Amino acid sequence: MLSEAEQALLSLLRDNARASTAELARKLGVSRTTVQSRIERLEQRGIITGYGVRLAPDYEQGLVRAHVLLTVTPKLADKVVRGLRALAPVRTLHSVSGNFDMIVIVDAPSIRDLDMLLDQIGAMDGVERTLSSIILSTRIDR
Repeated sequence: MLSEAEQALLSLLRDNARASTAELARKLGVSRTTVQSRIERLEQRGIITGYGVRLAPDYEQGLVRAHVLLTVTPKLADKVVRGLRALAPVRTLHSVSGNFDMIVIVDAPSIRDLDMLLDQIGAMDGVERTLSSIILSTRIDR
């Protein structure tokens, strides 16, 4: 379980993982060494496992993003995961319960590129069926 202080620190890091310890300390009302200690503890506990890049909204708005639902042959699921991992446009892959086995979130620079990507995913050995939905807008992104 995380303390309120750790949750507040994680929230600031989610907003800007490149914020300096001095800036984080100022926002949290604690010393820089306290912030650094908390970050190190969170990393050691495996709560923070890495840092990422957040893309500019103008850049992301130019991309065509879609959810792709997959039904896969159970014995070939690992092969499908490896194949999807190798595709740069794949942003996220979820295993899910229900009528489909996986949900893949992809982005492409154009509808044409998305169409080719969807064909590529559908042709993978082990993919039995796909259903895709283009994301028109994102209303909440935390």
